[in-house]
Amino acid sequence: MAAFNNTAQNREQLFSKLYKSAFPAVAAYVSKMGGSFDEAKDVFQDALIAYYEKILINGTVINTTENGYLFGTARNLWLQRYRTKSREQPLEAHADDVTGDDEAIPSTNKLLAYLATAGKRCMDMLKAFYYDKLDAEEIATTFGYSGVRSATVQKYKCLEKVRDTVKQNALQYADFIE
Repeated sequence: MAAFNNTAQNREQLFSKLYKSAFPAVAAYVSKMGGSFDEAKDVFQDALIAYYEKILINGTVINTTENGYLFGTARNLWLQRYRTKSREQPLEAHADDVTGDDEAIPSTNKLLAYLATAGKRCMDMLKAFYYDKLDAEEIATTFGYSGVRSATVQKYKCLEKVRDTVKQNALQYADFIE
């Protein structure tokens, strides 16, 4: 890159080539990390300027590919921006994350229908454990198991029945939303 002729036309060709080769990876990374396409463009442009200043103006030699350097710089810039942005947001901005007002709430009826596929006894046991908050010893006594270990194994089998139903029907989270 040191022999690069620094004219406006050559810079434009270089930037165009780098956009085509390196920007898609940066855009994919920023998107995966919760950023928008515009944020990806901003971060990439900042990385491109840093690259231009380091290589063409200062004559610094880098020990990586142009794409690798740009991606690494853009990634670091994005992480820096992401950390700053999340620290600066007021608590009210996160209120929907906590309350879930804008998210769909799973349907109790649909959840109960899938839990019921495990059978009445399993439903009663899972209810006793998760809803009534009974410990394993109380469950063993209530359901007539010989010991805590037997009750724990049975609870596990009940959960496996429900998991198998979910797997067999290839259910997703959206299937439980009304």
